[in-house]
Amino acid sequence: MSTVQSVVSTKETGYAAVNGLNMYYEITGEGEPLIYIPAAFVFSGVTDFPELAKRWRVVQIDLQGHGRTADIERPLSFEQHVKDVVALMDHLNIERANFFGWSYGGLISMLIAMRHPDRVGRVATYGSLFGAPQDAIRPDMFGPPIEQTPDGAAHRFARDHYKRVAPDPDHWPVIWKKLVDLAPHAFTREQLASVKNRVLVALGDNDFIRLEHALYAYSAIPNAELAVIPDATHFLLYDRPWKLEPVIAEFFAAPEERLPLGTIATGYQPGKTR
Repeated sequence: MSTVQSVVSTKETGYAAVNGLNMYYEITGEGEPLIYIPAAFVFSGVTDFPELAKRWRVVQIDLQGHGRTADIERPLSFEQHVKDVVALMDHLNIERANFFGWSYGGLISMLIAMRHPDRVGRVATYGSLFGAPQDAIRPDMFGPPIEQTPDGAAHRFARDHYKRVAPDPDHWPVIWKKLVDLAPHAFTREQLASVKNRVLVALGDNDFIRLEHALYAYSAIPNAELAVIPDATHFLLYDRPWKLEPVIAEFFAAPEERLPLGTIATGYQPGKTR
């Protein structure tokens, strides 16, 4: 336990001037870089990853208008997020990194893999959309009608956290509107098939995203792996990240060379099949 605490306590924080932003980041651990891009409304430090920080240099990012990175007079876009993250990599002298993205952050991670394949190792996603929302969202998980306003109950947790760290806490209604109005980037099957990186598609069994949607992404991405986390919702990384973190760590630590899959015909052959 003391080892984990010492790793997490050695935290480097800073701001980088990238593309007009004063972009905040936090770094824990040592080793090869692993860039974590949080979900919409989420920012660095909301979740710590002590197991990952034992093996990798974990870089957490506050995107435009998130957390400690102030918003600027430009729309939010996934393509711009990609440019900002790559510029931050240049600022930190990171030539190539593994990526871990939660929801919104997973979509951005996948876009980076498509736009800059030479900068990306493996990509792990949790609770991410890979296609059109109408195909991905479970109708039964919309719940009762909630008044969609920046002061509504559904966003109380995100709102309170934003106001705790944001440079201008009163800017919340503006960034809320920008995020609510931003349409998810829907990948085509051909775009997913173009990603040659090793990709982990992880999802909670009680996420508001369909399990079938995760299976769709898993089947479309050539080098994909699938993980379904039991008794887990979309918000797992808020309250029980320890259920997901070992799966992510194993994915990133697994050797490059993999034995052929064992089949009914082959059975299991030590050292020959898996």
